[in-house]
Amino acid sequence: MSDALTTGANEIAGHEYLAFKLGSEEYGIDILKVQEIRGYEAVTRIANAPEFIKGVINLRGIIIPVVDMRIKFNLGEPIYDQFTVVIILNINGRIVGMVVDSVSDVTTLTPEQVKPAPEMGTAFSSDYMIGLGTIDERMLILVNIDKLMLSSDMGLMEQVAA
Repeated sequence: MSDALTTGANEIAGHEYLAFKLGSEEYGIDILKVQEIRGYEAVTRIANAPEFIKGVINLRGIIIPVVDMRIKFNLGEPIYDQFTVVIILNINGRIVGMVVDSVSDVTTLTPEQVKPAPEMGTAFSSDYMIGLGTIDERMLILVNIDKLMLSSDMGLMEQVAA
């Protein structure tokens, strides 16, 4: 096991995370990055933005970009229903909305419950995975949300900063 992977697993182990669904898979992100959870509402589309950037919303006077993770990771046609939510994230002082199918719960993982992510060619790059969290029969894909949202292929931080 590499030092980077061990460090990544230890970063979230013993921490609370928010579990959410995209398609049939469950993911987990550090709860400390979550500012709030809102129901999905219409967004204002921005011309020439990548398809996965749904648009922007006005959150109490702050204009924030909204990313649809199902589109971003090519996980099938997104369906917007009463369970669809926008997780409002605070990433290094930048506010970003992330559309997911639903949120399930907040749970604490112990170091024993975090396993290293296997190397495999998936739609969801293992670069953004901290590891796999196991809770009884349930498995969560633990996401380094900072690394994902700050990645150049998202183009969010450059766009917001420009």
